[in-house]
Amino acid sequence: MPTLNRISLPHAGTGAAALVLLSGCMTAHLEEDRSMSTAIASHEAVVLLAKPHVEGITAEDEFMDCVGNKLNRQRGIQVRSNDEFVDSMFPWLEPSTAPQRPEGVTKLLARDAVADRIAESGVRYLIWVDGATRKTDSGGSITCTVGPAGGGCIGFGWWEKESDYQATVWDIAEAKTAGSVSTNVTGTSALVGVLVPLPFIARVQGTACDRLASQLGAFLKGEDPSVVPEGG
Repeated sequence: MPTLNRISLPHAGTGAAALVLLSGCMTAHLEEDRSMSTAIASHEAVVLLAKPHVEGITAEDEFMDCVGNKLNRQRGIQVRSNDEFVDSMFPWLEPSTAPQRPEGVTKLLARDAVADRIAESGVRYLIWVDGATRKTDSGGSITCTVGPAGGGCIGFGWWEKESDYQATVWDIAEAKTAGSVSTNVTGTSALVGVLVPLPFIARVQGTACDRLASQLGAFLKGEDPSVVPEGG
């Protein structure tokens, strides 16, 4: 029976004072939904793929690279190159033919030719990443002037971003999903004009990468999801 674990991870304080004193203001949440046990072996590998969308919006390349690099640095986990894996699976994972629904992945893994090529790659778990980072709100204004006696800026501007990603873990040996891990990070950044512009940036996408990679590592190793090492 699937289990659902919810973890709330506040990254920084809230309010205008905390915003100025810290590098932005962020709140992060993690969720894990496990439907079967996992315990990756030393000879097995994983590959991360961005879930394709008809409208062409997929998880950003830089985010995929970030998660893959941090996951690869965790002991006991090997991450295969995304590009090499997709090329080796031609044409099944091309944008125009790749499955866009869970049932499509199950049917794809059931193909003998696909199973053979995956077996050659040594990949045990396919991680399907869906999501994006978006600006959700903004406000304020800053005015900058330059004159004979000098110049400066005055005012206050802010913007809010949200990084929302879900990683579905497919057990290729069992040809079904083992569960999923998701992260949602919201953050408010600001630009304060006091003679010179002073930026206070909330690294929402970087924090989402850290959290998701750490949680995925624990998921693949079958570790306690309530204890996630900082930053992977």
